[in-house]
Amino acid sequence: MPRGVYSIDLKVPIEKVWRFVGSIDNWAPLVPGYIEHKIISDKESTWAFKGDFGFMKKTIKLKVDITEWNEPVLVTFDLTGLSDNFAGNGYFKAEKRNGSSTRMTGCLDITAYGIKGPVANSILKNFVPETTEELTTAVAKKILEIENASLI
Repeated sequence: MPRGVYSIDLKVPIEKVWRFVGSIDNWAPLVPGYIEHKIISDKESTWAFKGDFGFMKKTIKLKVDITEWNEPVLVTFDLTGLSDNFAGNGYFKAEKRNGSSTRMTGCLDITAYGIKGPVANSILKNFVPETTEELTTAVAKKILEIENASLI
């Protein structure tokens, strides 16, 4: 399963990190290649984004099911491909470092299935870690911008 994990430390209290991450509408538009997202319920949404795989660009549609909201430390989700045969999961985790700083970690696991699965998974081995880092960094930058804060 291609996987990416990326952590970043912010000079922002954990409650303010959660205020942002606790709403999908805040961070879905920060996905690299974002096109749109639609909220179906408080735990279900669909997303569309353009994936840049180096030699080709492809529109990817997926369903995101929130499996856990654990304020203020964790949101976990499952991913199901709507346009392609893949599945996965991920999370945003916040760890209080001290009274005014937080370590935020983003994680994505995605696996392609079917006849094209082995080829797609070899491409995803680079794409998933890069996307995880880009998304986590974009979320961190947006939080820092809103809170007028900085990285540690």
